[in-house]
Amino acid sequence: MSEHGGNHLTRISAPEGVSPGTGYHHVVWGTGRFVAVSGQCAFDEKGEIVGEGDPAAQARQVFENLRRCLAAAGAGFDDVVKLTYFVTDVAHLPAVREARDAVIPADRLPASSAVQVAALFRPELLLEIEAFAVLPD
Repeated sequence: MSEHGGNHLTRISAPEGVSPGTGYHHVVWGTGRFVAVSGQCAFDEKGEIVGEGDPAAQARQVFENLRRCLAAAGAGFDDVVKLTYFVTDVAHLPAVREARDAVIPADRLPASSAVQVAALFRPELLLEIEAFAVLPD
């Protein structure tokens, strides 16, 4: 039931008695250095919103921002153990999954949660994603 991604993470897609998840692992754990990345939105390096009204463009920018933040800690998407998605409409989730799948292989998917929120801190923003990662010692 457990799958090892790299040497420091274990992923379990379906613990005994739990239905397998689609597009995530139910349990991911590891040993090493913990990294928390604040929720990222679709801002470019100048602070301008990318893809106003376009969930796919916003999701791509958010994953690029996550990549940059993880890299600043010496981490990558293979080290991510948990993603939390905050979307203003669950209809945006397919675009989020497509952007995620472009950077995270199916056998390395982290645990995840998705929450529909009434609004984010700017009305033009459609989604925000935070990440937790564990780096090997």
